[in-house]
Amino acid sequence: MVIGYDDQGLPKTKNVLAKTKMECIEKLKRLQVEIEKPTPSKAKADMQFGDWLGFWYENYSKPVVRPSTQRIYEGHIRLYIRPRLGHIPLNKLTTNDIQQFCTWMKTDGNSGSGLADSQVINCHSLCCRALEKAVMERLIARNPAEGCKLPTLKREEMKILSREAMQRLLIQANEENYYERFLLEFATGLRLGELMALQWDDLDLTTGELQINKHVNIVGSELVVNEPKTKAAVRTLLLPPSVLNVMRAYRNRIDSRWLFPSPKKEDMPLRPSVVHRRLRRLLDHAGCERVRYHDLWHTFATTPLAYGMDIKTLPTILGHVSSATTLNTYSHITDEMRQRAAYRQGGGRGTGRKTERANDDHLPGEEMVEPKGKLNDADRHAKIKERKMCCKNDCFRDNKQFSKGIVR
Repeated sequence: MVIGYDDQGLPKTKNVLAKTKMECIEKLKRLQVEIEKPTPSKAKADMQFGDWLGFWYENYSKPVVRPSTQRIYEGHIRLYIRPRLGHIPLNKLTTNDIQQFCTWMKTDGNSGSGLADSQVINCHSLCCRALEKAVMERLIARNPAEGCKLPTLKREEMKILSREAMQRLLIQANEENYYERFLLEFATGLRLGELMALQWDDLDLTTGELQINKHVNIVGSELVVNEPKTKAAVRTLLLPPSVLNVMRAYRNRIDSRWLFPSPKKEDMPLRPSVVHRRLRRLLDHAGCERVRYHDLWHTFATTPLAYGMDIKTLPTILGHVSSATTLNTYSHITDEMRQRAAYRQGGGRGTGRKTERANDDHLPGEEMVEPKGKLNDADRHAKIKERKMCCKNDCFRDNKQFSKGIVR
């Protein structure tokens, strides 16, 4: 086990020998108790920043983050922070030191090629939080990490699939035996880690209630099933009847406790990376523009908003902690909703001239194909019906149905 770090930031380890696994675990527990760690009573203002950072991480950060996040933090500390800042006394560390460190990460980190903006920001955040705790313990007067100029993290553009693209994707998924995975995503808006963690015990095939209480992520190279990051992510959704019928038929073909089991590893769910690759392939085969898997989540979220769902209800379906998170993510959709409301209140008037009513009943991202020439009533009815049809089992017949994903 890791018992500390040397001056170069490399981990110092100590091994234990045992005849059985249980004996090994007990010895490791005793060793962990015996290892002397710095404590607030022993901490001094002139101790090295690396020692303080190690104490802060082990006692205040590591216990409250996921194993995957621990791995990321430990890598940042070992590879970047300790080698560059670890030797500086805590009370001698300046804003200039940290600014130079951030500049080095951006320009020369990662063997000279520079680190990604997100990594620079994460390393700075670790330093900032550790130093803030030092201020609280009155080891230093102010936080030198404050006031540093950091790169601006550019938010990746959100893409929303049109109704036609969703249909084409599902048709292609059905041909390649991936239909149920993507149907359930469009019907529930689950995160990919939540979707892959689903077991048949989580789904009541009689009532359609779906329990979301686990999350799959990758730690190193291993697949790990954890509890959700927040309490808000633990929720119960209600599947539309048409989707539930598909899942009932799907259950008869699956001999596993997992809804989406791995074809290679026994009693393990499918790895998220496999689904990412499959999505790209399906989109290519269907002739659709490539999108991220996260964009499928965005597509689900924009549908109920466009149909007027209360912004306070949607976070409970998506598993957001608060409606503020939803508003920040989908502010462009709520802006469109306000514009529509203003238009409707004005009845399409306001210039003194007669205006044609904009077709505002389509989904965000759905391409409105205007018919060429005048349609008769029968053709117009057929066009409307076509927009409301799902590619299979009428799963998209009314997107208001998806807004009935209930959280108890």
